[in-house]
Amino acid sequence: MIRALRTAVLAAAAFAACAASAQSWPSKPIHFVVPFGPGGANDLVARYVAEAASRELGQPIIVDNKPGAGSVLGADIVAKSAPDGYTFLAPAAGVITNAMIRKTMPYQEEDLVPVVFMAVSPSVIVVPPDSPIKDLKGLIAASKNGKGLTFSTAGTGSTPHFVGSMLKYKAGAKLEFIPYKSGSEGVVAVIGKQVDATSEGAPVVLPQIKGGKLRPIASTWSRRVAALQDVPTVEEQGFKDVVIGHWSGLFAPKGTPEEILDKMNAAVNKALKSSELRARLIPQGIDPQGGSREDFRKFLAAEKSRLGAVAKAAQMQAD
Repeated sequence: MIRALRTAVLAAAAFAACAASAQSWPSKPIHFVVPFGPGGANDLVARYVAEAASRELGQPIIVDNKPGAGSVLGADIVAKSAPDGYTFLAPAAGVITNAMIRKTMPYQEEDLVPVVFMAVSPSVIVVPPDSPIKDLKGLIAASKNGKGLTFSTAGTGSTPHFVGSMLKYKAGAKLEFIPYKSGSEGVVAVIGKQVDATSEGAPVVLPQIKGGKLRPIASTWSRRVAALQDVPTVEEQGFKDVVIGHWSGLFAPKGTPEEILDKMNAAVNKALKSSELRARLIPQGIDPQGGSREDFRKFLAAEKSRLGAVAKAAQMQAD
């Protein structure tokens, strides 16, 4: 009886300490872990949102880049961090697709809790500016001639790989995937005409499109890229099943108090509605999102189901 009473007292004390901590949160700097190197779309979103949300929360938000293993390294760091509201993960689709293509994972899916959907950078399918391919139907048709077309990716399971796989298995394209270490390298390969086409996030290809080094033939999100209004979506060109974007969200370690999760969700939502942040994101082809924690969970469940089928059809396995 004494032992049971002692256990109950300790549990109550721990709960009280946790509740007090949640009420005073945040009382020190917060960290956003980006599981990629600096400069990409995901990194840009995390930095812009961190700066705006820090003003709402009254504490600095520090962005830590932890690239490696297709974003698994950074995700593992956060999954094993203290659930105290001072460490969050700002990943992309890899947070749900890595488990589809890897035989083992260092953490469990439930170790990371969705907090808020931050933004989407729609993919844009691009070819060299002097390519005879003018639109998506032209790409599909050209791919069916001879040996087909080459399509650069950022490695197995990357968003460009999913785009190419959707074009193969849902639109009938004949493509040979050429993997590179990053999406930026894959884009350079198209500019240098080492490969015929690729797909990358709007912030990555937009400067090259404006500079006349790439020709956009389709965007892969549910609506046109705000900064590329003359480029039709894949669906507008008759291929409704090829929809994907470079999305960015925020996750917390399992066990983080609900009150803290709600506070961070509210702060990011308010930041995403600010005219200042939107003026920074939208011209770069980044579409602010936001919404409740439940909205984000539903989005993730739908993406997991949809992309899981693509990964299975393409027999994707980690490099």
